Amino acid sequence: MEKRRLSFWQIWNMSFGFLGIQFGFALQGGFMSRIFQTLGAGKEEIPLLWIAAPLTGLLVQPIIGYMSDRTWSVKWGRRRPYFLVGAILSSVALFFVPHSPALWVAAGFLWILDASINISMEPFRALVADKLPQSQRSYGFVVQTLIIGIGTWIASNLPWMVSQLGVSNEAASGVVPMSVKVAFAIGAFVFMASILYTVFTTDEYPPEDSEEFQREKAKKNNFIPDILENIGSMSATMKKLGVIQFFSWFAFFTMWSMANPALTEHIFQTPAPIEDAFNMADKAQAEAFNIANTKFQESSNSVGSAMGIYGLSSMVFALLLTFYTSKRNINRKYVHLVSLILGGIGFLLMSSASPENLKYCFVLIGFAWGSILSMPYAMLSSSVDPKKMGVIMGIFNMFIVIPQIIAALGGINYVSSLFGEEAIHAMTVAGISLVIAGFCNLLITNKNAISYQEDI
Repeated sequence: MEKRRLSFWQIWNMSFGFLGIQFGFALQGGFMSRIFQTLGAGKEEIPLLWIAAPLTGLLVQPIIGYMSDRTWSVKWGRRRPYFLVGAILSSVALFFVPHSPALWVAAGFLWILDASINISMEPFRALVADKLPQSQRSYGFVVQTLIIGIGTWIASNLPWMVSQLGVSNEAASGVVPMSVKVAFAIGAFVFMASILYTVFTTDEYPPEDSEEFQREKAKKNNFIPDILENIGSMSATMKKLGVIQFFSWFAFFTMWSMANPALTEHIFQTPAPIEDAFNMADKAQAEAFNIANTKFQESSNSVGSAMGIYGLSSMVFALLLTFYTSKRNINRKYVHLVSLILGGIGFLLMSSASPENLKYCFVLIGFAWGSILSMPYAMLSSSVDPKKMGVIMGIFNMFIVIPQIIAALGGINYVSSLFGEEAIHAMTVAGISLVIAGFCNLLITNKNAISYQEDI
């Protein structure tokens, strides 16, 4: 089927739901560790509490990809039903997460939230490949990255924004501040509204051969054999991209899980107070705990705002690429290589950063993030069977979640302990991992993956 070229606004409409998805991810990535610490988690426990995120991705994304490849509704299309279901579940989970009364409840909500976000996210990746001709693939994924950057910056700053409007940033021991609760409620609304916008402004191409599609759909469900077959027949390009993804996502999982304890402790000098270290029956000690806790919550807002900078710089990165790729092809391999190395340098500089210049570290990290969200998918979509785009994108997610699982099960704690006991060493590990990912781009040799090639 010959796919027509789409205008910027048509691509914007079909990608707009990613604004909500990124609100969910940014609030989760920027503030779940803060919630865990507020509810009593030690910094060494945090990576394991985060294991819900990669595990649900490992299970959910291939399933949703496989199911959406085999779905077609004249009214709702192929991918949009999954956007909608994921949005409803994610919005509910986002609202209730900061109201968790105990650590185990917050960890449980993280499972639900991440599974729900994944239901929406994977079909969005496949939609770009479904809707756009090969020549617009880079452009399409870059527009998605632009929207993701906007969402990351706004969502990361939400607790700070609402506290500036007078919402309290203080709370009793073991209670999440109202500023965080309001931010998550806003995130839930934006998630639902943005997904609905895409659902009602975007149509989808029907199956190329409806009779063949119905025959395939009528076959006995061979989900597991089909998944295993697709894994076994994985292209060389996909495997090489998987190596790049492994080191990239190990780095970013380390940031999401450990940036708050590392930066509040090392840069702001306001570590989370441990309640057991205070005699709360003593008025003076209880007051000292409350003062320390308020300072921790305020510096956590500052860390969240600084992290929002990487969303802003990824947005600028995407905007520049949007203008460029709308008219020209790019060398995806070298764009990704340089971007990842710049992000790695940003992480490595954190050990000597101050509260005033921390934002520059995140500017560099944003270049890597903007590239991670576009270049690998553009390279992959140009080297796989379009009929299997959903399941392939889901399987490709394995290279995202496996490094996160390894990191959560002790990888971060072990590798960072080689440098020392301080939490800031986790950011050094993230930097080294991202530099390695950058140089792994030299493995990519497929010309169609590197840059779209016109048929001759």
